[in-house]
Amino acid sequence: MTGIRVHAGAELLAHIEDLRSVYVDAFCAPPWDEDEERAAEFARRLRVDTGRPGFTAATAVREGELLGFATARTTLAPFPDDGCHAQAAAGLGPDHTVDWLVGARQLDELAVRRAARGTGLAARLLETVTADAPGGRSWLVTSVRSGRAMSFYRRQGWTQATHPSPDGRGVAVFLGPRHPARSLAPQPL
Repeated sequence: MTGIRVHAGAELLAHIEDLRSVYVDAFCAPPWDEDEERAAEFARRLRVDTGRPGFTAATAVREGELLGFATARTTLAPFPDDGCHAQAAAGLGPDHTVDWLVGARQLDELAVRRAARGTGLAARLLETVTADAPGGRSWLVTSVRSGRAMSFYRRQGWTQATHPSPDGRGVAVFLGPRHPARSLAPQPL
């Protein structure tokens, strides 16, 4: 059985090389096609993220091998304006961005080794880091490039709140299964 362990802060960094290895296995292949520099960037970013308000992480280990992880944190005001955050805000508009996302638990990363996919591990990790989200308010952003990721989140009860053109370049915002604004999210025609 694979054990799930919750981490509340910098103690997660004791596993940084294993986390980077899982990141490479999960994201340096299609459809993500990231490279080693992006994996190194993830490791640098994680060192900062562990000190952010509301940071939480979960790791999955079987027989001493790290098979997957998830990280999340509280989205603070003002809403970030970098990369995917800017796209999320543009898709939701300023009022929904503040009302739905600020103060909520944002899933930052969810990665599972390819050999462990299809085992339910990603679902367990996702639930672990979002189960106690304040007021049930959790959210994430993912690329529309990955139909697999989009389908996975839907199967877990997440509601797609933005619907970018399916050209493979946009991002979609998903609201967690207990998010009170789920029913307010616009649905595609």
